[in-house]
Amino acid sequence: MSENLDKSNINEEGKSKSNDSEQGLEDAVESSDEALQKIKSGSPSTQRVQRPHSSPPRFVTVEELLETAKGVTNMTIAHEIVINGDFRIKPVELPEDSLEKKVKDIVHKAFWDCLSVQLCEDPPTYDRAIKLVGEIKETLLSFLLPGHTRLRNQITEVLDLDLIKQEAENGALDISKLAEFIIGMMGTLCAPVRDEEVKKLKDIKEIVPLFRAIFSVLDLMKVDMANFAVSSIRPHLMQQSVEYERKQFQEFLEKHPNSLDFVTQWLEEAADDLMNQKYRNALPAVGEASGSGDSPGPDPVAVQNYAYLKLLKWDHLHRPFPETVLMDHSRFQEFQLQLEQLTVLGAVLLVTFSMAAPGISSRADFAEKLKMIVKILLTDMHLPSFHLEDALTTVGEKVCLEVSSCLSLCGFSPLTTDKEAVLKGQIQAMASPDNPIRRIVDSRILTFLETYLVSSHQKPLPTAPGGLGPVQTELEEVAINFVRLVNYNKMVFSPYYDAILSKILVRP
Repeated sequence: MSENLDKSNINEEGKSKSNDSEQGLEDAVESSDEALQKIKSGSPSTQRVQRPHSSPPRFVTVEELLETAKGVTNMTIAHEIVINGDFRIKPVELPEDSLEKKVKDIVHKAFWDCLSVQLCEDPPTYDRAIKLVGEIKETLLSFLLPGHTRLRNQITEVLDLDLIKQEAENGALDISKLAEFIIGMMGTLCAPVRDEEVKKLKDIKEIVPLFRAIFSVLDLMKVDMANFAVSSIRPHLMQQSVEYERKQFQEFLEKHPNSLDFVTQWLEEAADDLMNQKYRNALPAVGEASGSGDSPGPDPVAVQNYAYLKLLKWDHLHRPFPETVLMDHSRFQEFQLQLEQLTVLGAVLLVTFSMAAPGISSRADFAEKLKMIVKILLTDMHLPSFHLEDALTTVGEKVCLEVSSCLSLCGFSPLTTDKEAVLKGQIQAMASPDNPIRRIVDSRILTFLETYLVSSHQKPLPTAPGGLGPVQTELEEVAINFVRLVNYNKMVFSPYYDAILSKILVRP
């Protein structure tokens, strides 16, 4: 099956596609600013497949570009919150040597120096300090929930700017007392993770450094509050995100009719592969129609499932990703890298246990230990600097050492020199994607994923195919995440897929 997916990725390169507005969707996923830049300039890639039925490009205004970028960015954020359970907003950290950080530091230093000068005057001038108190007041109030009436009244009463101004004019303002109240209120409202930072504020005696530190901690509290809001709305957003994403995409599609071209090509290829007898025989007979005729065509569900599997063998450097899965491009790439590593890992373990004595290959503790050793040696497999041949040489040495050690402990004879040479050679051969054992493992993994995709709503779930038992835990983890992502994508975009496939599957 992996052969079929690999072969189906080889396509004739056509003419470069026009700089249509669809490219804006691909770039706006990165950021709205970058989207505007790339929508105007178009894609740098010339490896575009010609779509004879594409709509002609239409000119758009700057206002339309801005509106499109904003809509796509909002859709991307909502999608990320729903899909990524670990989604967190992080404080902005500018690079140390960046111009933006240098300018920011200069401006902030100038402000705090001015505040220090004002407070050192005789009598002190509190204009800037009172403005800061006003900002702090608004920030503290923004942390309150509707039911925090008592705290709201406290903040409003103690940080009454009109009263504070009168005290300053009459020389009766005690700025330290205000700072003490602010720190106490921050301690009440902050998340437990900020207790230590708030506690340290009490040790700062000078007013200017104290106010500076207060604002620094308040910025962190804002991030905490934003993440709390995200976690709170996630269950509600999940219920509405399907309709929201579909609505946003429909609005985008109405303005940019070409925005389903690559999806159409993607589904056409999957349908052609399944309707070809060569491919259909190599695939699990799941989801296919059982209608009459010598060569029944696949049903839409089978085509969609196969299309998603094709994304795990995608040529990301030379082929544009389908528009409807573009927001999850990085996730599918991650799945692809994980499966490549699992394929090599599974193949190494398969040949190792086939040569080892049955007494040790059936020992769960040894199998787990050997798996962890090989996984560690293949950890950086996704990096461009990683050399699989060199790593597998090390893997072969280590595997032979561990197998011989375990054989001796179990009372068996260690591996002979000839067997060690054979095992090392077989492991070294795994560096080639065309290695027969590696291809078998790859095919079984894809078969398992397709079966998992079809039976994701059924019990019991499928077990790992023969020879993949040692990596079943890792394989199931990838399968669960893959199926969850696929099912969500189907919920959002199934009307578009159904419409496209209804035309594709009725063609003679």
